[in-house]
Amino acid sequence: MTEKDTYKTITKPSEEVLFKEKNSKFLGYAYPIKNAEDVKFHLENLKKQHHSARHWCYAYQLGKQESQYQFRVNDDGEPNNSAGMPIYGQIQSFEVTNILIVVVRYFGGVKLGVGGLISAYKTTAQMALEQSIIVSKTINQEIQLKFEYKDMNKVMRVIKENDLKITNQTLELDCSINISVRLKNIKRTIQTFEAIYGVEIKNLDD
Repeated sequence: MTEKDTYKTITKPSEEVLFKEKNSKFLGYAYPIKNAEDVKFHLENLKKQHHSARHWCYAYQLGKQESQYQFRVNDDGEPNNSAGMPIYGQIQSFEVTNILIVVVRYFGGVKLGVGGLISAYKTTAQMALEQSIIVSKTINQEIQLKFEYKDMNKVMRVIKENDLKITNQTLELDCSINISVRLKNIKRTIQTFEAIYGVEIKNLDD
């Protein structure tokens, strides 16, 4: 089975959402992320913002294709699997990636029990995702083309005809152009450039 060459994510943080259960307050946030450093940054900010809260539970997922997904969940002192996994369940349910969801809990003095916690964290994560603008993006691969200046017109014609996006270029006696190609078109695009004598192709994502 070939993997999809699109993925769903968010491009900006969600609005804060609030869920209340037996005097406990659950605040939910969704953030777009590129790496684990982003996760650390958002968590540190939320801990400063909500320094008197009891728990900062979260789940995140990175990667554009299912085979590359990396995820992490954190119950932050809540009973095992009562917070992080219900949050992650919503990431899976909405089929989004490159995303962090944090739920901040202010304890209201009444214990909710494991079932109550699972329900509260799940609902808050769902609300945060419903507040987010989810977009679909294509998965692209970057290739580098090297060629002599005399072959410039041939190369540029192929780039223009196929509506390819140039990400970097050096146009001197020896030319180099980096282009971003949608995954499903990569094979055909490489074959097209291979047909031009004197063009060297290098896959930059390997």
